[in-house]
Amino acid sequence: MPEQKLLSDRVDIQRRLPEWHVSPDLKAISREFAFQNFKAAFEFMKLSAQYAEENNHHPDWSNAWNIVNVSLSTHSLHGITELDLAMANAMDAFARQV
Repeated sequence: MPEQKLLSDRVDIQRRLPEWHVSPDLKAISREFAFQNFKAAFEFMKLSAQYAEENNHHPDWSNAWNIVNVSLSTHSLHGITELDLAMANAMDAFARQV
């Protein structure tokens, strides 16, 4: 895996990921996903977990019935990197899939 760098503050994350929110300190992005039921939410989490393991980049998340709240940050660099944007794009695709 190539060395990661924090994204420049000139990167328009909101344009690239319109459904995600950037934290005020610019150190994380977050999104709430809502599904039809718990089974669909769990399937989304399963797909996301497989992707996270393959890429060694893991989300902070919580689940309550059909809702999955996600926060992404590259903790080792204390901010947002391309790894986070790639994970967010993958999660958006998984959400559409389930």
